[in-house]
Amino acid sequence: MVLPHHCRLCPRACGADRAAGQAGFCGADDRLYVARAALHHWEEPCLSGAPEDVRGSGTVFFTGCALRCCYCQNYPISQENVGKEISARRLTEIFLRLQQDGARNLNLVTATQYLPWVLEALDDAKAHGLTLPVVYNTGGYETVESVRALDGYVDVWLTDFKYASPELAGRFSAAPDYPAVAQAALRQMLAQTGAPLYDGEGFLQRGVIVRHLALPGCVQDSKAVLQTLARLRAACGVPFLTSLMSQFTPFYKAAGHGLGRRITTYEYRQVVDEAVRLGLTDGYMQEKSSAREEYTPPFDLEGV
Repeated sequence: MVLPHHCRLCPRACGADRAAGQAGFCGADDRLYVARAALHHWEEPCLSGAPEDVRGSGTVFFTGCALRCCYCQNYPISQENVGKEISARRLTEIFLRLQQDGARNLNLVTATQYLPWVLEALDDAKAHGLTLPVVYNTGGYETVESVRALDGYVDVWLTDFKYASPELAGRFSAAPDYPAVAQAALRQMLAQTGAPLYDGEGFLQRGVIVRHLALPGCVQDSKAVLQTLARLRAACGVPFLTSLMSQFTPFYKAAGHGLGRRITTYEYRQVVDEAVRLGLTDGYMQEKSSAREEYTPPFDLEGV
């Protein structure tokens, strides 16, 4: 494992001397922190099954984040550095334990700031019998270089495409370059995974799911995101799944940024209608609106 002296793992390219213990923009330094590891039942159905499915997605939440989303439902983990320091070897054990517990896949949430540990743990876990598809669960704010580094490790990209507008991306996530960065990263993800591939039970084994959370008062930007995705699909020629989410809740600092209410049914239906118009519903769209509204709490890693 080699930690960077001048970190450029994420698009912030903050240059932190991580090897010397300096924390980067994301909050990560020379230690590995994980906040939660458990079977998760609230992902897209092709990943975790129905909520009552006892197996679910074997999800690991990593501490920190390169984005500063004012509405993040997991803000204690992403923004307030909640988590537990572990070793790469312990991470390997967690991966294997989730497989033993019946996980349908291994779901790594916001892991890029710990890429050296993650790659080491995945290599180790595979050497010790890990066979689960690896899902990389990301806000979409990734460098092409980091996506390439995960080629051969990631089977399913579960990525957000949050904004088409640099102004909204700057206001809500402190990342005005988000639209351009996310589009470049998505192109690379599609190139590496290809079209969706399912097992005999209908669970995704390979491919890309693009999530979009519709925000209140931002219908036009949501439509612009879908238009971007339609153009990208036509240009790349690689199909992907689209997950349109309606469960926005004004967590964290959302109200102070003008996002103090839930999205209306009328707003959400306008977004869905645009997806239909653009042909993004030909078997690849899933409406996700029933997720739990509380943030995902920190989880005691003992016994996992």
